[in-house]
Amino acid sequence: MGPDVSPRPLTVRGLSETPLEASATRSRSREVVEVVLAAVIFALFARTFLVQAFVVPSPSMEDTLLIGDHLLVNKFGNAPHGRFLANLLPYREARRGDIIVFKFPGDPATDYVKRVVALPGDTVEVRGDAVLVNGVEVPLQTARGRPAPAAETAGEEARVGLLRVPPEKYFAMGDNRHESYDSRSWGPVPAANIKGRALFIYWSFDGSPPPSGGLLQRALARIGRTRWSRTFRLVR
Repeated sequence: MGPDVSPRPLTVRGLSETPLEASATRSRSREVVEVVLAAVIFALFARTFLVQAFVVPSPSMEDTLLIGDHLLVNKFGNAPHGRFLANLLPYREARRGDIIVFKFPGDPATDYVKRVVALPGDTVEVRGDAVLVNGVEVPLQTARGRPAPAAETAGEEARVGLLRVPPEKYFAMGDNRHESYDSRSWGPVPAANIKGRALFIYWSFDGSPPPSGGLLQRALARIGRTRWSRTFRLVR
């Protein structure tokens, strides 16, 4: 063996790795793959069973929720579960007054956000501005600062004859009821359509058209239109 020949196998700097180095490289690659897969699985699990983001697209829930409010929705209480888990974990059905996000019955690909007004078995009757649940009038929640329109101008959707909410369904309405397309028009919400309860606003943004200009100018304008006072506000 001449003086210019290495007595050991060449490393990655040369032609090959030693068995120990090759094993270490494979181990690191496997760890990276495992971490990525774990992150993906956790993200899918969290989105399916724990929380989901939702952006308010309409004024139907003003002033409780504004257009551009970004919500976190608690899906845990409505996640699929058996009787065994129901006895161990805090699952619960929707209650009157809950603000829920659900798949619109007329188009399951579209999500709506409304307030639960009546539960399965309740009776509901809407007479213009008056909403009666089990014969008791429920205060009309309109946007603050806006006068409620007269009953004859509220539209046909504001008139619902005596209705008993079927099993496994909920009667839901927007707080800004004169600008809300809700159960008065298309009926109660199936329990299976409910994704979860709105928890809090994690960001609120005035979604008016962005100004013209460069990327920095648009970014600064976006920051300037953030409603900081609504950040992390609980939804009730």
